[in-house]
Amino acid sequence: MTIQELVEGRIDFKGQKTADDIVRVVLITSTFLSFVIGFAFSSLMITMSTFVLCTVALSLVVLPPWPMFNRHPVTWLSESIQEQSQK
Repeated sequence: MTIQELVEGRIDFKGQKTADDIVRVVLITSTFLSFVIGFAFSSLMITMSTFVLCTVALSLVVLPPWPMFNRHPVTWLSESIQEQSQK
């Protein structure tokens, strides 16, 4: 994987849905988990630290364009085929 491919960040539509599902589940779970841990220790700092750590870990999983998010690439029609179909 070249640097250009990493910077472009191409993922397909199913990969976007997968990433969105992962984000939704992890954020809800980490919110609940950080609240419970912070409540158990009676510390707002522990609550925020737990949530921030979970968010950073989530960012490492979801933000880079991993190959698992590009398993179904979109194949676009070539320009000549589009012009013929419009006539």
